[in-house]
Amino acid sequence: MTLFPHHGDAATRLRELLRSAAETETIVQAPGCFDGLSARLLEQAGFEAGFLGGFSVAAARLGLPDVGLLSYGEMVDQARSVCAATPLPIIGDGDTGYGNPINAERTLLGYAQAGLACVMIEDQVWPKRCGHTAGKEVVDRSEAVQRIRACVRTRTEHGLDILVMARTDAVATHGLDEALWRAEAFAEAGADITFVEALETPEQMERYCAKVPSHKTVNLVEDGKTPWLSPTSLAEIGYSLVIYPVSLLLAGITAMGGAAERLASSGDAGGPRTSFDDARHLVGWADYEERMRTLSTEESPGSSI
Repeated sequence: MTLFPHHGDAATRLRELLRSAAETETIVQAPGCFDGLSARLLEQAGFEAGFLGGFSVAAARLGLPDVGLLSYGEMVDQARSVCAATPLPIIGDGDTGYGNPINAERTLLGYAQAGLACVMIEDQVWPKRCGHTAGKEVVDRSEAVQRIRACVRTRTEHGLDILVMARTDAVATHGLDEALWRAEAFAEAGADITFVEALETPEQMERYCAKVPSHKTVNLVEDGKTPWLSPTSLAEIGYSLVIYPVSLLLAGITAMGGAAERLASSGDAGGPRTSFDDARHLVGWADYEERMRTLSTEESPGSSI
């Protein structure tokens, strides 16, 4: 791993991944990351994209639930760190835009400046809730579409290359028909990707993919509402993108919790772990030392005082 990865045009690369998936009837896999280290693990595993989700960032950064307690500023800061750590195109969770449609415009601007390839904006009432939990509420149709229209307008006005993913949680509150109406309206408003959250059957998933234009996203959450289908099956249904928002977080909680308990009881964390040398490699330690060595050998005679 390099110390400072080279970053090309993240949005262009994500757009190309989606185009290629559509042409080959495959699917882009974007597991969730929540900091620079988890993003590098995705890159090391061979993934071509990642998802920076609010649930994982709220848990990892704040130790708090995904119920609107994580602020815009904290999310932008986390996005900046993640995008600096990996060349992977990262999709950023913009929640509701953190306010009205003008707040959504500012969210798009901040996320683009942080280096994200795509911003996800949803139609929940603020404060929002994790999409696979009870108690969600959504705004009316007009405000939901205005949020997306505002983001598309600002992207055009500022000449930004960032994709817009439009998400609806209306299945849980108003039923599938309303959710599909909103997804179609989002696509008409200029969203590059649509996302109907928490569909509960393969039949619902097939109906969504058959009815709504644009690239489509499925969100697979362990113990969640949506059937956990293989990438091949999801591509056959018509999805372009699958995100696994909490897979690394849940596995990490188990691994770190077990190590903490063993350390507390015996003074030895034990258990499966990466080696210290592998950890150093992951964060670019070898590249750091090589860069320092190169600087030393390139000094010209008489350059020191």
